[in-house]
Amino acid sequence: MKKLTFKLFSLVLILFLAQACMQAPTEEEGDYIGKKDLTLSSDLMTPEVLWSIGRVSSVSVSPDKQTVLYRVVYYDIPQNKGNGDLYTISIDGSNLKQITKTNKSESLPTWRPDGKKISFTYGGQLWEMNLDGTDRKQITDIEGGITGYKYSPDMTKLMYTKEVKVESDVHDMHPDLPLATGRIQNDLMYRHWDHWVDTYSHVFYADYDGTKIWNDKDINEGEVFQTPLKPWGGIEQVDWSTDGKIIAYTSKKLYGKAATLSTNSDIYFYNLETGETQNMTKGMMGFDIAPLFSPDGNYMAWESMERDGYESDQNRLFIMNLKTGDLTYATKDFDQNTGNLTWADDSKEIYFTSDWHGAFQIYKYNLGTGEIKQITEGLHDYKGIALASDKIIAPKQTMSLPTELFSVNIESGEGTQITFTNKNLLGQLKMGEVEERWIKTHDNENMQVFVIYPPNFDPNKKYPAILYCKGGPQGPLSQSFHYRWNYQIMAANNYIVVAPARRGVSGFGQAWQEQISGDYHGKSMQDYLDAIDELSKEPYVDENKIGAVGASAGGYAAFYLAGNHEGRFKAFIAHDGVFNKEAQYLETEELWFDNWDVGGSFWDKNNKVAQETYAHSPHKFVDKWDTPILIIHGELDYRITYTQGMSAFNAARLKGIPAEFLFYPDENHWVLQPQNAILWQRTFFNWLDKWLK
Repeated sequence: MKKLTFKLFSLVLILFLAQACMQAPTEEEGDYIGKKDLTLSSDLMTPEVLWSIGRVSSVSVSPDKQTVLYRVVYYDIPQNKGNGDLYTISIDGSNLKQITKTNKSESLPTWRPDGKKISFTYGGQLWEMNLDGTDRKQITDIEGGITGYKYSPDMTKLMYTKEVKVESDVHDMHPDLPLATGRIQNDLMYRHWDHWVDTYSHVFYADYDGTKIWNDKDINEGEVFQTPLKPWGGIEQVDWSTDGKIIAYTSKKLYGKAATLSTNSDIYFYNLETGETQNMTKGMMGFDIAPLFSPDGNYMAWESMERDGYESDQNRLFIMNLKTGDLTYATKDFDQNTGNLTWADDSKEIYFTSDWHGAFQIYKYNLGTGEIKQITEGLHDYKGIALASDKIIAPKQTMSLPTELFSVNIESGEGTQITFTNKNLLGQLKMGEVEERWIKTHDNENMQVFVIYPPNFDPNKKYPAILYCKGGPQGPLSQSFHYRWNYQIMAANNYIVVAPARRGVSGFGQAWQEQISGDYHGKSMQDYLDAIDELSKEPYVDENKIGAVGASAGGYAAFYLAGNHEGRFKAFIAHDGVFNKEAQYLETEELWFDNWDVGGSFWDKNNKVAQETYAHSPHKFVDKWDTPILIIHGELDYRITYTQGMSAFNAARLKGIPAEFLFYPDENHWVLQPQNAILWQRTFFNWLDKWLK
């Protein structure tokens, strides 16, 4: 009996230790990364403080509408990595609980449909746990891991996405050369943004009984198409029908050259009973993404762009009546974009977010009347929607506030902050005033300009100024709290920041946004100069100490202005910018972008728009360069290859112009690692301080 008891105890101990090892930090993972209550030595923003801020995301409300689930990522600078933990809080802001605390991030959290468990991914697999974080259990054991998931409404099946190898590589062709590193390409779109296209994202579904899954099926088996779409698409591009018989998914079923020239994605229905697939948006030629079935099962809503090849076309709300097949263009008279679609529980309304005049607001569309009502107002960015009865739980940020959760009254639009993740840090910092201005452009248009002042601004002093050139080139210039291009850290370094919503920026109607296409060098560049000329008139701006900075299309602007600024600027910074438009056309992977925004290939001599664009490529004006320039680029940036930055740096040095090249072999179009990001900030301000102070 004693031996049996000892064996039983030993077995229990082994199981306990195995479970603990599965969840507990390992020595290789380093110390636990979580919230730290720091005491700052200064009341000004620094790179180190910026990377100590907890980043709130992944918000969802429980099925009973009482509790909010969300994720917070904290970074550790010495370990050079971050860690995401999960939290719950009541919708009124009470009962805050941290429900995970491990050294490996919990990701993609959501509520199981019955509300009895919280699900999340951990180590690439799906896990479930009790609402208080106890009793963690692994549900999937998928080779290579999963990238997203959704339960069927009745919880009898689980749909998930994962990467699948479809095409042969050199090792399949030549198995006797296992150490060969070469790649053989015979068509385009062989790499995308920051990765070589070796696998394709596919949708699977499996039976599920609350503890495990089985009978997995790849509904895209054998297809060399991505679903969801990379690099931005996630599980929001896939949905279950209300009866669980249909999986709707987003895909651009094009390959190679066709894939790199087109944006024509569609919404497909896969019937689980018959195995048949039907294209539901055939003939709609732009991006069609993010299908969302109504709770009553009668409708599907989705986001749709009209024109093939134009990735910044107006993002429209469409609704399909699934019984009749009738389509409703819900935002036909709404000259704005739509996103974050969310059905009301009664299927009579759809909530969405949209940017207008430098801010993201929450709107509501009524299916019965066709009316669109704006719910919120103010200078802020609401970036998501989770319904909780008569309230909306929404992540919100401003130029001075990193993302926190707010409870929004649907009737009044009033927002009440319910999370205070960074209260300790923010309470110790002074933020600069953010001012909204409207100025007249060279062609007598009204243009919004944001001015961010140093925290201890004295109007009787003179300050150096920075012209911020926005990337995109389309898209919003809104109330973003960015972790690299952060307005407050620029202001904290005693600079006045000037951020104009020049031609091409969204939120001012489609016509304003489209004026930059085929004209990067014209009106938008003059808009930049109009903005900085107007602010230079202020007595507190030192007109002899002005710099221009930007990334991507903003980097292009810095390169272009370097040869066309007539002495206005004393320093430039270009991050991941386009320097040589002809080289860029052949180096990039999403050729639909350049075909639309540039006008086409440089060898098409009959294309006047394209020829005008290439004639104004920044590298054509290097003979006029005479101003110090810092150039930053990442080797893993495949949208704008690092040779663009290298060429610009080499040109500057050959001309004898003071220049610096910050090169990252392990960063893409962004800078994502903490120590690299801090190096970026230090180099950025060292350069500006050297030439503007």
